[in-house]
Amino acid sequence: MGEHARNHERSLVDPDGYWLRTAELIDWDVKPSRALDETKAPFYKWFPDGRLNTCANALDRHVDRGFGERTALIWDSAMVPAKRSFTYRELRDEVARVAGALRALGVDKGDRVIVYMPMVPEAVMTMLACARIGAVHSVVFGGFAPKELAARIQDARPKVVVAASCGIEPTRVVAYQPILDEALAMSDHRPDHTLMLQRDAQRAELGPGYLDWDDVVPTAAPAEPVSVAATDPLYILYTSGTTGKPKGVLRDTGGHAVALAWSMGAIYDVHAGDVFWTISDVGWVVGHSYIVYAPLLVGATTVVYEGKPVGTPDAGAFWRIVQEYGVRTIFTAPTAIRAIKKVDPKAAEVAAYDITSLAALFLAGERLDPETLQWASDALGVPVTDHWWQTETGWPIAANPRGLEPMPVKPGSATVPVPGWDVRVVDGEGRERETGREGEIVIKLPLPPGALTTLWGDDDRFVESYLSRYPGYYHTGDSGYIDDDGYLFVMGRTDDVINVAGHRLSTGAIEAALATHPAVAECAVIGIPDPLKGHVPFGLVVLKAGAAPDHDELRAELVAAVRRDVGPVAAFRDVAIVPALPKTRSGKILRRTMRGIANGRTEAVPPTIEDASVLDALKPILRDRP
Repeated sequence: MGEHARNHERSLVDPDGYWLRTAELIDWDVKPSRALDETKAPFYKWFPDGRLNTCANALDRHVDRGFGERTALIWDSAMVPAKRSFTYRELRDEVARVAGALRALGVDKGDRVIVYMPMVPEAVMTMLACARIGAVHSVVFGGFAPKELAARIQDARPKVVVAASCGIEPTRVVAYQPILDEALAMSDHRPDHTLMLQRDAQRAELGPGYLDWDDVVPTAAPAEPVSVAATDPLYILYTSGTTGKPKGVLRDTGGHAVALAWSMGAIYDVHAGDVFWTISDVGWVVGHSYIVYAPLLVGATTVVYEGKPVGTPDAGAFWRIVQEYGVRTIFTAPTAIRAIKKVDPKAAEVAAYDITSLAALFLAGERLDPETLQWASDALGVPVTDHWWQTETGWPIAANPRGLEPMPVKPGSATVPVPGWDVRVVDGEGRERETGREGEIVIKLPLPPGALTTLWGDDDRFVESYLSRYPGYYHTGDSGYIDDDGYLFVMGRTDDVINVAGHRLSTGAIEAALATHPAVAECAVIGIPDPLKGHVPFGLVVLKAGAAPDHDELRAELVAAVRRDVGPVAAFRDVAIVPALPKTRSGKILRRTMRGIANGRTEAVPPTIEDASVLDALKPILRDRP
């Protein structure tokens, strides 16, 4: 048995002992005497008698051990442009003041704080400040529209909202205050205060209820870390649900810290003093785990990048960051590498920079195609590895554990299940598939530390969404297979949530936006392959009787409706106007069948179809989209 196999077996046979030993990576105010509490299964708890503070583990302990002058965070904005860096001592002091400001605004242990900010250092500081005083943060991606923001405010019911006046994109400046004002008007919850970070690109006019960051934070009394139970919540992160209503994934404090600290060394082979660059946004789980918390927990340097380093003729922007800061490991989505390959197919820009510091490239968030894998491997000359996880899991389920035992790369595979994750592949009846046979990917309970513990305020929905289909297992919603070597191949989603450039989006939310148009009688949205983003949404709409709008104008209005209600992140551009949608006799739209046709598969006509001719008429449209 190799080192990975030994660790994986120990983690499943004796999870209590395995994770209690792993917990030594963290400084505890009260050391846990046991790891796993199964008394209220399936609501498992990790380190139930332990106490700690995540912010103290991420910042204070490194300062206390003499590493206060080590660089903790580098902010590089191609949008302003500007650069700033913070040592561990400087970041701790800044975070302590933000924590003191939040406390002065009435935020206490257990209170929620919504963070609606772009990729600026203050977003990271606010997240860590919440952790410092035991508050629960819920970060909302700055690209989300008022309706999506309102749903999160309504559910989390924050004491305070912390926002920025704007986000800066390559082609425009997005004012955040009008979005926030509209979202608050949609919600029946009113936060006590909104703390606004003013940016020079577009300053906000602050009305009642708003406070200027510069008037509150610099003069705040620094707050010391608050000891919390390991089982206390650290954050809520909302993810798309198939009903269109977002699900508030709840992350605990102790299990999260232990899992992320372990993953940095075992999976990414990143340690204290190394520079780690995760190209994502703090609004997504990747940003939470591997921009903010994990690198700082182990004393590494994290790069916070504002802008799009790829997708423009300047493909070299990507490699400039590696050269300038000595990046050891990059973590991004395959979309980014495909974009670079598109504008620099011969990798000339790679050769123009000194990237000898780079040791590995990790990709996740969507399926990595073999062509992109090969291009990156040849261009960079370092291991390029896919790995797989979800918002709900918080850290990788399957990976090539480079710090534990590097393994050969197989195109199309996320490599092997990580210690703690008991991955199985089953058929529709819950029977395990034999090696090489595709089925639904499930994970035997209990989930390891760091995974979601429940959904915010909705235990029943947690069980219904993830644990009810196959009792005793977490249902990932992905399909795939395991080969003879134990490698896991993840083939795609089994539900109606699509993956756009690593961002999970509900087709239900997009359909709801389309349905607001007065000419639309009904609609369906499916995910179709895209060479850059992995998948993009494709809409089919049926018009109301008598409606005869100009089709080009209608398409433009529908695209605008999705941008308004869901946001630009949906990447919604393609819509077809069709006479009817294929349905079962019970009235269910055959989305899965249409998705299969659009993805180039030969789909058998379901026996429950109401009118096969409707599907036949749609096949040319699905295969030859606009």
